[in-house]
Amino acid sequence: MNSLHIKHPKQTNYDLVSLGAVVTRLDSGVVPFEHANTYDIHVSGGEYNVAANLARAFEMRSAVATAMVDYPVGRKVEAEIRRMGVAGIYKRFAHNGVHGPNIAQVWSDRGQGVRAPVVFYNRANEAAAQLEPGSFDWDAIFSSGIRWFHSGGIFAALSEGTTELIIEAMQAARAAGAVVSFDLNYRGKLWAANAPAGKDPVELAQRTLSRIVEHVDVLVGNEEDLQMGLALEGPKVEKQSKLDPALFFAMMESVSKRFPGIKAVATTMREVKSTNRHDWSAVLYLDGKGYQAPTCTLDVYDRVGGGDGFASGLIYGLLSGMSPEEALRIGWAHGALLTTYPGDTTMAVKEQVESFASGSSARIQR
Repeated sequence: MNSLHIKHPKQTNYDLVSLGAVVTRLDSGVVPFEHANTYDIHVSGGEYNVAANLARAFEMRSAVATAMVDYPVGRKVEAEIRRMGVAGIYKRFAHNGVHGPNIAQVWSDRGQGVRAPVVFYNRANEAAAQLEPGSFDWDAIFSSGIRWFHSGGIFAALSEGTTELIIEAMQAARAAGAVVSFDLNYRGKLWAANAPAGKDPVELAQRTLSRIVEHVDVLVGNEEDLQMGLALEGPKVEKQSKLDPALFFAMMESVSKRFPGIKAVATTMREVKSTNRHDWSAVLYLDGKGYQAPTCTLDVYDRVGGGDGFASGLIYGLLSGMSPEEALRIGWAHGALLTTYPGDTTMAVKEQVESFASGSSARIQR
């Protein structure tokens, strides 16, 4: 048992509701953008990915609350959300045929070997940034029951309105008896681009994210997220192994002291040898006790979404009543598997995740 009071599935309509922006990621593969003639389109979003992974890999009842634009890109996104088995809860926007508002685009190549991946955004006139308190009727959404609510720092960075909407939703979710989680997902580019003139974007991010974290039970974030997003003092990890759990446990204790309402903190640990070769582990700090997943070496196909894969696997484990060790291993295993697929969301099935979590190899399955 742990201090997370999780409702029984029969008491609820949703296992998880996620709040955030859904985007399209245009992926040129290993070819740099300026040389590419074709792009794969992946429907993505840090918050949405968690809901999609839970529904697809773990057969849980998930929903995403987001902005939806009624134009061809929006119809493609909406169809993909349905295909992944996620219920859509939409604030709809009409597109004017010229300027938007738009479903945002993220451009990302995969890099290769010593060449790092490159990511940049086109979030001009993004519909999701126009979401604000009152955009959704949370009492109606949660009236049939919810077990877990999730959002993230990427959505919080879009506007003052999205921050206030996250807090509004978290308060309603807590009143409905849900566990509340938040992935810090600190993105310096987004905070810098969206900070009002004369405002220090780092200070804005730290003040904003700290307000949100006051309402959180389970926090997900690596050492950069915790240091840059919450202004927490931490070890100089660049001088030490990124796989040393003591470094992260020290920071997690700092989180617990500053935010006593937080019951759990979790993160992946990744040592990047090259774009395609990573050492991978994960840690969980729950009720004052630390847990570490095994370390494995990943041959990475596409690293985008690995952290969301970890978060969704961990949430599934906790929702399913697993021990902290078991839930952590499921998150670690699912995040690892997700890096072997193209795109941002899972192609795994639960049995594959459980098999890898229990120590299986990559030998051919006949």
